[in-house]
Amino acid sequence: MDRAGILSPVAINPTPYDDLPDDPLREPPAPPPPPKPPWDQRLKRGLGPLGVLVFAGLMWAAKLKILLLALTKIKYFGTAASSLVSIGAYALLWGWRFAVIAVALLFVHELGHVVALRREGIPASAPMFIPFLGAYVALKRMPHDAWTEAKVGLAGPLFGLASSVVVLAAAISLDSDLLRGAAYFGFFINLFNLIPLTPLDGGRAAAAIHPYVWIAGAVGMALLFLVFPSPILILIAIIGGLDGWRRLQAYRAGHDDEYYQVAGRQRIAVALVYGGLAVTLWAGMAASHIEV
Repeated sequence: MDRAGILSPVAINPTPYDDLPDDPLREPPAPPPPPKPPWDQRLKRGLGPLGVLVFAGLMWAAKLKILLLALTKIKYFGTAASSLVSIGAYALLWGWRFAVIAVALLFVHELGHVVALRREGIPASAPMFIPFLGAYVALKRMPHDAWTEAKVGLAGPLFGLASSVVVLAAAISLDSDLLRGAAYFGFFINLFNLIPLTPLDGGRAAAAIHPYVWIAGAVGMALLFLVFPSPILILIAIIGGLDGWRRLQAYRAGHDDEYYQVAGRQRIAVALVYGGLAVTLWAGMAASHIEV
């Protein structure tokens, strides 16, 4: 026979004996090795149950860090996020509608500081909210003198007074106790901020009137605590007391003489605005008070 006719079946089928019955004495082929699990599963098995928790926590922390870094690139993200947290906190006590108005009033107050700071050319952060403590604007440098500090400090209560008057007018027009209560909140918060003790706005104004006014502010805060015991008042008293003591010591030592050199007419202007704000805010509280 032709050699090509013999070899051609072998070329087509390299295992010509596959169709024959299996040899019982021949060992079956070894099964293929199982595929390796992913690296994270192998790591979890090696670490054990506690390690699994640690590993999962690290993975979530890494993802959260990336998310936060991305969000912080958004302008005013901190203001929006902190305002939402404050609304949620106040809503637990007074309902979401009152919470929204209260945070809006706080925002207008802080907006007054921002406007004054920009007029004075002082860089500062956007308003940030702290639940049950209000809000703040972080100064990236101190004002040049006490006169500028007083103007920046009093701008907040001025804007706050205006916004509270608007809310009170709306409450009278709509006969709304909700708006009347919100207006009372606005008048009260701005009047409280006039206590002449740092870091409150009244403490900023007191720097231009005379630094020793801070002592009166500390006494007033102590008397207020006796009437309305609150941990918030203790916190403000500690911060204000330490800052006031430090600044008074520097003032008495003559280290900041240039800072506190304020013209007489400027001191009178600050005192008149301060007194006018206090009287008007007190009258606003009386007008918006709801008899229970």
